[in-house]
Amino acid sequence: MMTTPELDDAALEFASKVFAAAREGDADALKQWLDQGLPVNLRNHNGDTLLMLASYHEHPQAVQALLERGADAQILNERGQSPLSGAAFKGNVEITQLLLNHGAQVDVRGEDGRTPLMFAAMFNRTDIMEILLRDGGANILLKDAAGNDAIACAKALNANESLAWLELYLAGDDKDFFELS
Repeated sequence: MMTTPELDDAALEFASKVFAAAREGDADALKQWLDQGLPVNLRNHNGDTLLMLASYHEHPQAVQALLERGADAQILNERGQSPLSGAAFKGNVEITQLLLNHGAQVDVRGEDGRTPLMFAAMFNRTDIMEILLRDGGANILLKDAAGNDAIACAKALNANESLAWLELYLAGDDKDFFELS
């Protein structure tokens, strides 16, 4: 039977500083610790990686530093959320693009089956939806665990801008649509 080692007060305090640096976007501190051997995919008690926290709290320099040092953009937290889902939820174009440019899987899903495209659709993040579809090749037809696709997710939250955008997208030629939008 494998046991988890207990951390002393100094180790717990250091871990707290590391996760705070990710939440606050202190890219310099993260770079220093990672370059000294801190595991880049370190997780907190919620299963959040440093990349998840930096992405969700919208710190592109920290996200860049973590990705350059090998952070895994596919690791889901305990709620089944990915860094890309967090960026789509928040509507951060720069971080969405960074994650995609570093190999984040566009249709990654947690237990609820929701994709980053669905999160973007729910909150009228049409700029994010365009990036996910155009640059990431998102599958607009995927359904979550409840059987809802991106259009149904937009309808459920009265995200009328997303709904209109997605309906236009489905009705037209992809190439022409992106040149017009």
